[in-house]
Amino acid sequence: MTASSSENNNKRVDNGEAVSLVLSCIDGSQYTGAVCDYAAWMAVNLSAPLKLLHNIERSDVPAVTDFTGSIGLGSQEELLEELTALEQQRARLMVQQGKLMLQAARSRAEGAGVQEILICQRHDTLNESVVELEDSIRALVLGIRGEEHGDSERGLGAHLEIVVRSLHKPILVVNRDFQPPSTIMLAYDGSEAACKALTLVAESPLFRKLSCHLVHVGSAQAAEKLLAEGRAKLEAVGMVVTATNLTGNTVEALVAYQTEHQIDLTVMGAFSHNRLRDLFMGSITAKMLLKTRQPLLLLR
Repeated sequence: MTASSSENNNKRVDNGEAVSLVLSCIDGSQYTGAVCDYAAWMAVNLSAPLKLLHNIERSDVPAVTDFTGSIGLGSQEELLEELTALEQQRARLMVQQGKLMLQAARSRAEGAGVQEILICQRHDTLNESVVELEDSIRALVLGIRGEEHGDSERGLGAHLEIVVRSLHKPILVVNRDFQPPSTIMLAYDGSEAACKALTLVAESPLFRKLSCHLVHVGSAQAAEKLLAEGRAKLEAVGMVVTATNLTGNTVEALVAYQTEHQIDLTVMGAFSHNRLRDLFMGSITAKMLLKTRQPLLLLR
């Protein structure tokens, strides 16, 4: 793997400790501006550096095709030279396009008040990049769909599930234009991932001034204790909390509540550990990503 970056793609270290970064994935999709804005909002409120990442993925299509036997030797050599030159030109243009996107994103983040901005361009897959950078990541921000989807409003990005399953850091999935959050919904079921999300909301300065809707979907008997414990933990740090139990289909209930109460950001655990169950039952995480119209902060 190769990389070029203003900070040489290494973790910066202050006083012997690695700096935790907000990592923003820039790819030229329709969500790039919003991804940059949400990442800037996180960086400012967390007092963290912002790293802007652009990936140039390796192509599975051979740069040059072997035409041996199809055309004469002299013609083949001439054509191969032309194809090689075109491929090199294409690669240079992709690098330059990425640099221009990164420069535009940097200017946008500076305008939002981010004090420290790093830029990074890498030649590998998004998943390979975020896994390699994981130790320096405090939170990852990316769009729900990449540029390969064009202006489509359907489906999930090709790399999204792989990244969410691979990275053990908070991931903010952006699916709309930026709107400074004032309310969040925390989907809470007592699972390990949900408890991790509860702890994050309670401890992070990102949410300290926001009102929180703590929501459980299930039987009232099971919800009472869970919601009481969760509410107590959030109120202990001064948060304004509304605790609610919902019934019915989990995804439909959460999306309906989100719409009714004009929730700006939803926080929830991501995927189960049972891949077989996900295969047959369908992942609540994936269904939420497909149905919600507000950004989703996911934790594993």
